[in-house]
Amino acid sequence: MPSLRHALLILFAVLPAGSVAQNTAEPFPWAKVQDDPHLSVVPRSASEAARIAKVLTTHDDFTAPQPFEELSGGAATVRNTGDANAFSQPSKTVDFEGELTFKLGNGLFRKLWVSSPSSTLASDGLGPLFNARSCQRCHLKDGRGHPPESAEDSSVSMFLRVSVPGGPEDGIDEIEGYLATRPEPTYGGQMQDFGLPGQRAEYRLDIQYDEVEVALAGGETASLRRPTYVAAELGYGPLHPDAMLSPRVAPQMIGLGLLEAIPAADILAGADPEDRDGDGISGRPNIVWSREFDRPMLGRFGLKAGMPTIREQSAAAFSGDVGISSTLYPDAWGDCTEAQADCRSAPHGDGDIRGVEIDDEALDLVTFYSRNLGVPARRDVADPEVLAGKRLFHELGCASCHRPSFVTHRLDGQPEQSFQLIWPYTDMLLHDMGEGLADHRPEARATGREWRTPPLWGIGLTEQVSGHSYFLHDGRARSLLEAVLWHGGEAEAQRDAVIALPQDERAALIRFLESL
Repeated sequence: MPSLRHALLILFAVLPAGSVAQNTAEPFPWAKVQDDPHLSVVPRSASEAARIAKVLTTHDDFTAPQPFEELSGGAATVRNTGDANAFSQPSKTVDFEGELTFKLGNGLFRKLWVSSPSSTLASDGLGPLFNARSCQRCHLKDGRGHPPESAEDSSVSMFLRVSVPGGPEDGIDEIEGYLATRPEPTYGGQMQDFGLPGQRAEYRLDIQYDEVEVALAGGETASLRRPTYVAAELGYGPLHPDAMLSPRVAPQMIGLGLLEAIPAADILAGADPEDRDGDGISGRPNIVWSREFDRPMLGRFGLKAGMPTIREQSAAAFSGDVGISSTLYPDAWGDCTEAQADCRSAPHGDGDIRGVEIDDEALDLVTFYSRNLGVPARRDVADPEVLAGKRLFHELGCASCHRPSFVTHRLDGQPEQSFQLIWPYTDMLLHDMGEGLADHRPEARATGREWRTPPLWGIGLTEQVSGHSYFLHDGRARSLLEAVLWHGGEAEAQRDAVIALPQDERAALIRFLESL
């Protein structure tokens, strides 16, 4: 592995500071979100920008790896431990004091919350309705969740988001194009499948799969499983007739701080909502309202980029998944609605000196932990089959959405993510993925057919870390090939090209993905 000093080499700036590749057909005023209020940014100099742009020119040599390509997270890259702990290491750039903070955050991430009242005042406040008793329960080993294997499977990390269409009064004036929705009037914004004693769980998730055969070139076939989701055994009466359900499995946690440190202007520079270059790819940013900064910001986290920062994502998960209140989500009853009076009147854990069930100090520790989970180094970057698969990845246009590399801001007071050349393989933008993957549930500016391009770093270690090979937002794909074959919409041409590949080239493409 090259030295950390060499990996700290460069950062990316396609445009000068303050400049964004604007599409004038987009109504949103881009200038409102191209800054990064969550970061203490040291502006790049013109010479840095020129040097970086030179390094990140279009790559067309596939005879050897690119410099530092194996360092997926730049100097923050960690070694692959070879076991299920590969995603649970602190970034290489975290110093000794930071490791202590990381371990404290890990303890809170793993902590089992208990119901109120309790003598353990620092750990009470669970629920009253919840999906999990800890963050680790869904993000097991900081990896990817999965749907149930059977009706008796209790190890899943999957839930349903729910909402109903809203009206003009539910929109946000500062965000043009915001698709107004509101929580489902009885069940809120998320379905909880557990309740404390005396509380009814909201539902049980039932999934039925139908197998769909896909013919591949060379006489091969693949089978996709098409899911049907049912919210069964509803505990509080029927859902609203216009309820929109979106199944979600927990995503992997690595590299979040590096994604958070990518300049918003660089992400926006890749947006092409009207497909003016005619390549069939129309990436759009999701613009969301930040509770922390009380302003619109670029959405980065969540399957539809519905959260602007790791801290807000963490606070929202505590509220919706565990029923734990914070200063950002102060309702002690979590996601319970006015229709769930027993839940709202149940004992809560916010009656002590903290005022909320997780205070800002503890939330900051969890945020630091989540921000600094290291990305393992790539494997086999010089393998001839991997290089052949990489060439196909680029030639087929996969890199149009799964952009290989970015560079993070130079940051004051945040050295762990500062000035890093990273290889996440995402553009952080929303794309129409077709009817097959549509959940028909908008989220901020994201439509019911759009999803944020997921980062691919670490994807080849999924089975090692999580013990399964299920992919996509709901875990329907049982392999990387199945995940590719579910692509539609803007990625339909790429999917069809993969189907038409000779068997050995298709295998090389998958081999490349497995190396990430």
